[in-house]
Amino acid sequence: MSGRAHTLEIAAVVRETTDAHTLVFSVPSQLHGRFTYRPGQFLTLRVPSERTGSVARCYSLCSSPHVDERLAVTVKRTAGGYASNLLCDTARAGDLITVLEPGGSFGPRGLDGELLLAAGGSGITPLLSIAKSVLAAGRGNIVLFYANRDRRSVIFAAELERLERRYPRRLRVLHWIEAERGLPNARRVGELLRRHRRREWYICGPQGFTTVLRSAAAAVRVPAAQVHLEEYRSLTANPFEELTPPTHLTVAALPSTAAGADDGSAALEVDIDGRTHHLGWPRTARLLDVLLDNGIDAPYVCRESACGTCVCAVRRGRTRMVRNEALIDEELAQGLTLACQTLPDSADVHVSFDL
Repeated sequence: MSGRAHTLEIAAVVRETTDAHTLVFSVPSQLHGRFTYRPGQFLTLRVPSERTGSVARCYSLCSSPHVDERLAVTVKRTAGGYASNLLCDTARAGDLITVLEPGGSFGPRGLDGELLLAAGGSGITPLLSIAKSVLAAGRGNIVLFYANRDRRSVIFAAELERLERRYPRRLRVLHWIEAERGLPNARRVGELLRRHRRREWYICGPQGFTTVLRSAAAAVRVPAAQVHLEEYRSLTANPFEELTPPTHLTVAALPSTAAGADDGSAALEVDIDGRTHHLGWPRTARLLDVLLDNGIDAPYVCRESACGTCVCAVRRGRTRMVRNEALIDEELAQGLTLACQTLPDSADVHVSFDL
């Protein structure tokens, strides 16, 4: 991951609520191209740890590439959460932090559609990025359903009020305050959002919240292809650590004319960062492992099929995924796959990361 990890300076720390702080980053001019991002994506931060050296945590970008000059993520303190508490307690302007380039596939492909954004707590962060982008650079309109424990815990409350006043015909915010209305459930949320079932739904928050919203969407017959999820979870691996690939994944690069390897490996052609590579792909090796083993700097974060950072397109041949938690049926029909979970299923495969 060394080619995609960079040291950035924290330009400012903004206290949003008692438990939430926004970190604003200054990106050097020579790295601007590396930190181009889409609304809905996230950054992975390396947080120092005396016990393990470091931990990696993913935080969604709340800034908009169409509105804000600087990248920003919002960190919400969680009970017993090492990284979130350390960042909220100690991060200061001028601090340096190691960051991976933006990743993730959550977010609309265009800015002109009708969207239902549903946020639970800090799940508002990528949805704010999407909302600001649609309102400033697109023609779409938005209904935002936003659930919080109480009114003091509403992150970006003032900014959302300003956006509603500026775009009264294109943005409507529906607050759900649990202290006043109780926990949201599928029946009550479905009744509230039924009239919006023809919109594209983008849902982000803790697992319990996303489960309720998925059930509500199903209850009011929102087509599955219109429901997009982003769940917050901790990484089980640290992408900043140097990985030593298992010995059975060590493969040699093949000449461009190779049709396959003698051991039954598939012939792999892969496009990434404007370059084409030709490799042997063992039948039991996952695509991402093969690329990293051959020194190719492929994008990834979680290696668990959840974040979507390693998404690529199969241009020729057949593949199969061991696991998929990030791609919907429509994306699968377009030939998209997750490199961290993909195995070859034909003798000749062409894959492209240059989407």
